[in-house]
Amino acid sequence: MVLRHPNLRSLSPATLSSSILSSLPSAQTFSNLSPDFASSTLLSSLSASFDFLCPLSSRPARSSPPAPWLDDSLRAHRTGRRAAERKWRKTRLPADLASFHSLLSTFSSSVSAAKATFYHSKFQASASNPRKLFATFSSLLNPPPPPPPLTADDFVNHFEKKVDDIRSSFAKSSDTAGPAHTALPCALTSFSPLSPDEISRLVTAGRPTTCPLDPIPSSLLQTISGDLLPYLTSLINSSLTAGYVPSVFKRARVAPLLKKPTLDPSDVNNYRPVSLLSFLSKTLERAVLGQLSCYLSQNDLLDPNQSGFKTGHSTETALLCVTEALRTAKANSLSSALILLDLSAAFDTVNHQILLSTLSELGISGAAHAWIASYLTGRSYQVAWRESVSAPRALTTGVPQGSVLGPLLFSLYTKSLGSVISSHGLSYHCYADDTQLIFSFPPSDNQVANRISACLADISVW
Repeated sequence: MVLRHPNLRSLSPATLSSSILSSLPSAQTFSNLSPDFASSTLLSSLSASFDFLCPLSSRPARSSPPAPWLDDSLRAHRTGRRAAERKWRKTRLPADLASFHSLLSTFSSSVSAAKATFYHSKFQASASNPRKLFATFSSLLNPPPPPPPLTADDFVNHFEKKVDDIRSSFAKSSDTAGPAHTALPCALTSFSPLSPDEISRLVTAGRPTTCPLDPIPSSLLQTISGDLLPYLTSLINSSLTAGYVPSVFKRARVAPLLKKPTLDPSDVNNYRPVSLLSFLSKTLERAVLGQLSCYLSQNDLLDPNQSGFKTGHSTETALLCVTEALRTAKANSLSSALILLDLSAAFDTVNHQILLSTLSELGISGAAHAWIASYLTGRSYQVAWRESVSAPRALTTGVPQGSVLGPLLFSLYTKSLGSVISSHGLSYHCYADDTQLIFSFPPSDNQVANRISACLADISVW
């Protein structure tokens, strides 16, 4: 197999920046363009300049990546070992065999030591990052299996059927969040335009992940973002003030990820979809996330029992809340029942109208509400699997997994679940789409099963 990739070593960021600026209209003219036209103009200029200055080069694909602990010293050892082996096979002399065995033993010991040193330093560097530490252990304990004979169309058909089956199982209901609530004294009617410095911080602080929808590598865009700042500022602010998300920012490339390394990789049911979004679209989302999160926090509109997608919270806080509730109940001589709930395809089955109604109840209106409505609607995606890509498909439900705003919107969508649970006298705690119900009761209570059943029935209706 031959791989084609851009030769970034020969590319000067200053040359790229100059080429992009020369192909763009003036900053003043650009600021008067519509969000759609401005985004397509900027992306086309980025792509054309990058493709011209950094054409694709070809190289043969490796059957397996080189070992990261293999340094120049080990390569020299390996060369000497192979030379000794060739000499012995040619002469068949005992002395040459002994020399070969000695070099083989030395090389094996050196590789083991280098491998141990490599992973020790990797564990040390990841000691404060549980996510990286777990990924390192997982790569050692669960080596990736060979890719199964699946296609992108297999996945796209499976993902769509799964969502359709779940939605068809719901009872028919109106697309509203429920009965009208008392008007809130607070309101968010628009998102404020950001200063160039704020835009610069958003661009440079983002993780430089690159997906096929990006016209240039994200790290390179961060490097030249200072030169493009007037254009980036105009584009993001025009979207915020117009309450409109450019169509090109509503496309996703979906990557199927195996849920657990121990599952059968040939079964499409064992995969979950993760949306890969362009770097600039996520930058725009971050511009909204900061203002939306600030509004919700200042007005105490977030569910206090939700540990997912919240600053200062994590799986650890969720675990502590549940274990502390159980410990307190035991200290008070109460028995406890713990029920663990998980919503299937939770992000993919979000009803847009119900979500938008919920946002209205939270005081979000005007251009701010219009922006989120634009963000949710008119989206499309393609599934990419190995070397195949499916045809574009429209998204009529759900919030994209892998997005910046999706998790927060999902937590607002499910906020009303808490009142359903509390109405039955049960306590709860959530992490994303996982909900833990906790019911503590005197051992003599003979209505426990009935109360739990009634709560679960109302949750099912919800």
